[in-house]
Amino acid sequence: MTTELYPRERVGLVREAAAKAGLGAVLLTPGPDLRYVTGYDAKELERLTCLVVPAEGEAFLVVPRLELPAAEVSPAGSLGVELVPWDETDDPYALVARRLPSGLPKVGVADRMWAVMALRFRAAMPAAEQVAAGGVLRGLRIRKSAAEVAALREAGEAIDRVHRRVPGLLAAGRTEREVARDIADAIVAEGHSRVDFVIVGSGPNGANPHAEPSDRVIRAGEPVVVDIGGTMPSGYCSDSTRNYCVGEPPAEYLAYYAVLEEAQRASSAAVRPGTTPEAVDAAGRDVIAAAGYGEHFFHRTGHGIGLESHEDPYIVSGNREPLEPGMAFSIEPGIYPGPHGARIEDIVVCTEDGFDPLNVTERGLVIVG
Repeated sequence: MTTELYPRERVGLVREAAAKAGLGAVLLTPGPDLRYVTGYDAKELERLTCLVVPAEGEAFLVVPRLELPAAEVSPAGSLGVELVPWDETDDPYALVARRLPSGLPKVGVADRMWAVMALRFRAAMPAAEQVAAGGVLRGLRIRKSAAEVAALREAGEAIDRVHRRVPGLLAAGRTEREVARDIADAIVAEGHSRVDFVIVGSGPNGANPHAEPSDRVIRAGEPVVVDIGGTMPSGYCSDSTRNYCVGEPPAEYLAYYAVLEEAQRASSAAVRPGTTPEAVDAAGRDVIAAAGYGEHFFHRTGHGIGLESHEDPYIVSGNREPLEPGMAFSIEPGIYPGPHGARIEDIVVCTEDGFDPLNVTERGLVIVG
């Protein structure tokens, strides 16, 4: 595994993958794919920024002239890729078309490319069928390098530090929104460059896996689900869920929380090379179903993580693609009966002989007050 976060050889790997997929070129506008290949965290603007990787020939990066200094000082500036600035009165789509061989039958466009940009490329290259480029990049991005795992570990450590602060922020009488605001501040204070999400689900709101923080007042004896994540300066993401209770928890909650802990351990223990995501999902889901809570676990067990908080591989029934070392993803079973709910989430990396958890804070219920 490479020790560089954004190594030079990625451009060549994209070129090889494009040729293998029968694409004449890959066009990557600002987003996670462009950052993965070049390290350039380009602004998403109406002005076109686009990395063009032909299947044959040299790659080049088209940038608005006023964004050229930013591109030059980014990791893209040291890749040896030609930077091609364009002026306000230029047509950058025609510029790209002129530099590519005429009559290309097929090009890959970034999955996150704005529709208006894809349409303008279609007008500039009418003979070229457009297909999503995500499939070309997927085989590269799904297996993390040593440097990427280190970046994800740094993100995991940062979000763990935030969870250690949460007991000091939770109290009966505070609203979910007040707690969420303080947690968001802590996410930045602990090293993230951006807050991606903060879920503070108290009482019945804990039974909604994607609950938005509200003005609901947290009451004594209520469980609280705290699911938080952000993006680090490296571009790599964190995501972790822990569970808290302000005072003594209900007995029925403690009963299913013990089941949830067992299920999370079972799914984590199933992670190893050659095992399918489907089997990892089943390992924990079977524990929950056997205890009579199967209908209350209604989402997949996990999702991949990297430059996006949700990416391949997805840990879900039907995904039979064998796990490989370097794949990073969440293990997050949940039980949501209604009066309250719970979810335990760690990010793990598949290793040569098992798994490596990137979140290490206590997974048991934390009693506050």
